[in-house]
Amino acid sequence: MPRLTSSSSLTLEPLSWARDDIEQQMLFRGGRYTRVNSWCSFALAVLMTCAFYAVLFPFRSNLIAGSFFFERNRETPACIVFLSCWSLAILGLKWSKLRMQRRALQFSIVPDDPEFVLTPQTVDDVMQRIHECVDNARQFVVFHRITSALANLRNLGRVTDVDEILRAQAETDESSMETSYSLLQGFVWAIPVLGFIGTVEGLSIAIGGFGAVLASASDFEQVKSSLRGVTGGLSTAFETTLHGLVAALIIQLTQTGLKKAEEEFLDACSEYCSKHIVSRLRLMPFEMRGDE
Repeated sequence: MPRLTSSSSLTLEPLSWARDDIEQQMLFRGGRYTRVNSWCSFALAVLMTCAFYAVLFPFRSNLIAGSFFFERNRETPACIVFLSCWSLAILGLKWSKLRMQRRALQFSIVPDDPEFVLTPQTVDDVMQRIHECVDNARQFVVFHRITSALANLRNLGRVTDVDEILRAQAETDESSMETSYSLLQGFVWAIPVLGFIGTVEGLSIAIGGFGAVLASASDFEQVKSSLRGVTGGLSTAFETTLHGLVAALIIQLTQTGLKKAEEEFLDACSEYCSKHIVSRLRLMPFEMRGDE
């Protein structure tokens, strides 16, 4: 594909979704826009969880690292780590895909001539410039909006419909963005719940052990000695809760920041469409008569 020169005289490399999308690079089917392929994020989560435990394993005697290697309850901390890694994998993939989508806003798709007017006759010129900018306009938020509106303009010839179509597509994109966070929101809810489950399990272990000590011990010193093992259950209880709450807090804050950035990007897309498309429209004579 040839290089393009924008109005700022900077030479830009055309975007290729097949080449630049991070999921495509990892040989997974890339999600549309900033949506994430669940299988790709799942595979990354497995690798991240294995790496996490591999790094901590030599330090498992340490107080902090050892809290992930409970002898009585290893499953709950492992589940918290895995869901946390899955969440971070989703956020990392979405961040990379959002960066690629933002790059599309650097291109100018209309001639620099201030006298240029967008009409059914000049639509093909703009469409050609879009196809020179990207390999698949349908995979880029801003260009999909524009091509949908321009296709209507070319087929029906009604300039007044273009702005309405752009607005409707913007609302669809916002809805799509919201639903792309559904899995993450489920994980943010599930991670602290797993911590509370670990707390209940730890408390049940501690209470059961304490009852066994009272039933079998005959003097205070024996009770005191036996209670040292009982406190291990309490440690499991409170540390799993700590893991879940800290992980959920980190993921929620990161998700909030990324979602804000994605909302700002959608606003930038609307501004781009207004500047490059809507401002270049002129009412056709038959439309002016219709308004009268």
